Amino acid sequence: MRSDFCMRWPALRALPFAVCVLCVCFFAGCANKPVVHGAGFSAMAVRTQIANLIDIPDTSEYLATLKSRRSASINPQVEGWVTKIFVHSGEHVSQGASLMEIDPRVQEATVDSQIAARNAQAANLANAEAQYQRGLKLYQAGIISKQDFDTYETTYQSALAQTKSLDAQVIQQRATLHYYAVSAPTDGIVGDIPVHVGDRVTNTTLLTTVDQLGSLEAYLYIPTERSSGLHLGEPVDLLDDSGDVIARSSVFFISPEVDSGTQTVLAKAIVANAQGKFRTDQFVNARITWRTTKGLEVPVLAVQRLNGQFFIFLAASAPKGAVARQQQIQVGSVIGNNYVVLSGIKPGDHVIVGGFQFLTDGVPVKETIENAPAAVGSH
Repeated sequence: MRSDFCMRWPALRALPFAVCVLCVCFFAGCANKPVVHGAGFSAMAVRTQIANLIDIPDTSEYLATLKSRRSASINPQVEGWVTKIFVHSGEHVSQGASLMEIDPRVQEATVDSQIAARNAQAANLANAEAQYQRGLKLYQAGIISKQDFDTYETTYQSALAQTKSLDAQVIQQRATLHYYAVSAPTDGIVGDIPVHVGDRVTNTTLLTTVDQLGSLEAYLYIPTERSSGLHLGEPVDLLDDSGDVIARSSVFFISPEVDSGTQTVLAKAIVANAQGKFRTDQFVNARITWRTTKGLEVPVLAVQRLNGQFFIFLAASAPKGAVARQQQIQVGSVIGNNYVVLSGIKPGDHVIVGGFQFLTDGVPVKETIENAPAAVGSH
C-alpha cells in the first residue's frame, strides 16, 4: 500500500495547481462576458445622440474664376518706346491720372510740320480770296468775262478746301499726340506693370490694368449633365481651403449655350468685394446647393468600418435596461464632421457617439443623451 501511495503522491501534489489554473480561467472568462444587470456589476457608460431629421443639402463643388466688370486693361494706341512711368503697382489713381509716357518726339515733329503746312496754305488762301474779290468786282462791272471770273472762284474754292483739309490733319495729329501720354480711364488700383522704361510697345502690348474696388462676378462652368437642374437664384457659397464659407451669393445668369469644347454651361454669381478680400482672375472653390431634403446624420468618429462596410452602435431598449446593438448603415457624403446616413437607422434611434471602443453586441450600457429634450430621459 505504501508503494501504491508513493506512486499517486506526485499526482495529488499537482492537484492544487490545477485547481488554481481552473479558477483563473473561470474568472477570466467571466470578465470577457457581457455584464448582466443585477449581478452586482455596473453597465458601461456611453454617450448617445438621438437621431433627428435635419435639412440635408444636395451640393456640388466647382472651381470658379472671379472677374471684374470694372477692370480696364491698358494698351497703347500708338507704337513707340516707353520713356516715363509715373505710377507703381498697387497705387490708387484717379480718372485721367498720368500712368506712363511713350516717346512723343516724332509725333510732335509731325504736328509742327502739319501746322507749318497749314500756315503756308493760309497765305495762299488769303491771296486766292483777294483775287476772287477783285474778279467779282470786275465781273460785276462787265470788264471781264464770266469764264475769267469762274477761274478766280475755282482757285479760291480750291485753296479754301485745301486749308480745311490741313486744319483737319492738324487736329488729327494733335489728337494722336495725346495718345503718347497714357492716362487712367477710371478711378482704381494700378495692377502689374510688365513693361519698363526703354521697352518698345505696340497696340497689342499690355501696359497695366486699373481695377475698381467693388463687386466681382464668379464664373462657374457647370457640366451639361447637371445644368438641367440649374436655376436662377440657386445658392452659391465661396469656400476657403478649409471648406469654410467666406462669401455667399446666388446665380443671376445662366448661359443659353453650351461650350462645345468643354461641354459646360456658364453660370455667374455676384460676389461682394467692398473690403478688397478677393482679386480679379482669382480661383476659388464654389459650392452650389441644388436642393435641401430631410435626412439623418451621424458623427464620423462614431462610425466603424469593417470589411468595407460601415457600422455604428445603438443604445437599444432591453427588458433589464439599455444594451449596445451593432447596426450596419449606408453612408453618403460628409457634411462638416458628420456622415449623411442613407439607410440603417431611423429617427429616434439612440446613436452611441462616445465610449464605444470596447463595446460588443448585447453589452449593457448606461447612456448619457447629449441632445435630449428637457422632458426626455435615458432608456
